[in-house]
Amino acid sequence: MKNSQSPSPGVGNDKNRGNHENSLGIVFVLASAIVWSFGGALKHFITTGESWTIVFWRSVWAALFLLVFMLVRQGLRGTLKLFANMGLPGICVGICFATASTCFIIALAHTTVANILLMQAGVPLIAALIIWILFRERVSFPTWIAIAFVIMGVAVMVSDSFTGKVSPMGDALSLLIAFSFACATVITRRYAHVRMVPAVCLGTVISACVSGVLASTFVVTLPDMGILIVFGSLNLGVGLAFFVTGVRIIPSALAALLGTVETVLGPIWMWLIHNEIPTIRTLIGGLLVLTALLCHISWNIYRQKSAIVNKTPI
Repeated sequence: MKNSQSPSPGVGNDKNRGNHENSLGIVFVLASAIVWSFGGALKHFITTGESWTIVFWRSVWAALFLLVFMLVRQGLRGTLKLFANMGLPGICVGICFATASTCFIIALAHTTVANILLMQAGVPLIAALIIWILFRERVSFPTWIAIAFVIMGVAVMVSDSFTGKVSPMGDALSLLIAFSFACATVITRRYAHVRMVPAVCLGTVISACVSGVLASTFVVTLPDMGILIVFGSLNLGVGLAFFVTGVRIIPSALAALLGTVETVLGPIWMWLIHNEIPTIRTLIGGLLVLTALLCHISWNIYRQKSAIVNKTPI
């Protein structure tokens, strides 16, 4: 006689599939953070001094990459369908990423990199607060602890770089970057059924249009154009594609938390590529961030394995 307590067929498979998707989402978001972490090192190679020109070409190449990416995968009809189906959530995500990517380049002319990094470290907290206040989505206590340690670590990293001579506009732009990124993270997660690659493509087009109007020149040297192609298509385009793919299948707070890897790796690439040696505080802060992330990821993996063991019939 069949045991009435036996799980229904497919329940274990659904659980395993969910855990696999969660792990895949973590990989994609981490990959996006790693790709984006090269941004500062790439920009350091560009000799063009006009910020709006950099924003324009970076956005153009990112838009072209994302468009070709969708055309190869979905074809013309499928790509048009993706744009048609993204709706208001996609438009909002596009505006958020356009705001964040544009403000990042412009903010560098008004404030220190330290201030921008510190503001971006607040993205996990902002995202967690948004989903808690607006959607009552539960944020686990270990995630709150990890967020606190990440913010503490980044604060240590940038604490010896403050000069006290930062313009209010620089601070405002930095805060806008963090808020826009947090909003995009939450919207993408809440509307996980919507494919957001066309949304970020729209965001790069918006950014290109705005910067194209404000740029005083579009002329750059040939070496600069080569770097801008990599800066736009690989650094921005691939990073955006990875991020919106991964953030759909993991909690918003966790996605924002994993994104802080960019803050840790950025100074390391500057050290290895441009010989800008990080300070002792940068190393200590980076160690705090990495420890918090590794502990949180390990806890997440342990929880998933425990859930699988508990669900497995004897």
